[in-house]
Amino acid sequence: MYERLDVGEILETAERLQRRIDERFPNASLGKLAARLVVITQESIGEVARLRRPDLRARFGVGVLLLAAVSVAVVLARHLHVYWQVSSLSDLIQTIEASLGALFFLGTGVYFLVKLEERLKRGRTLRLLHKLRTVAHIVDMHQLTKDPEAIWRGLPRTASSPSRVLSELELRRYLDYSSELLALVGKVAALYAEGLADPVVLDAVDDLEDLTGGLSGKIWQKLVVMGVKDPSLSPGQQT
Repeated sequence: MYERLDVGEILETAERLQRRIDERFPNASLGKLAARLVVITQESIGEVARLRRPDLRARFGVGVLLLAAVSVAVVLARHLHVYWQVSSLSDLIQTIEASLGALFFLGTGVYFLVKLEERLKRGRTLRLLHKLRTVAHIVDMHQLTKDPEAIWRGLPRTASSPSRVLSELELRRYLDYSSELLALVGKVAALYAEGLADPVVLDAVDDLEDLTGGLSGKIWQKLVVMGVKDPSLSPGQQT
């Protein structure tokens, strides 16, 4: 029951987070980013389902080449028998060389098609993982200028200071939502590790989870500076 990530729960969590952000910060860019993550999550669920299914076109090609290889082996066996009985040694060697050459090229074709399916799946997966990586970096860019000390200590603005329109409470919620978005990016990436046991994909998923964990750690450092919870709110109001 708990051996696989529940894709339905992940999608529901992403959709709920988008609604929470839109309700708290109407028309904010963070809400649009959350909506984009919902779309990527939906794409990822469908893609992971496809990854778990065999590519019938590549499998058909492998079957055809295997059948051809068996046919060559049968012909080789017949020629070996004939030449062993009635022909010269040079003819026998020529037959063996030609047959082994054909088997080599057929085997190479089978190997290529087997690896082709793997490469196609890997390529699609890495493209979607790149989308998730981009979302993670954009989340980080959104929270980069959200300086709690500037609000907390009332630092005077300069000509190049970023806009500070959030109250202390709103900033806490904004940072918290950003951390949740990064966590969801990591969970969606983990779906691919379950869908395709490919070393390259697994490394890419690990790298993305390390990235989101590091970015989330930066956010929580800001929250720790401010105090994670606002004492004026009850736990049920922390949404």
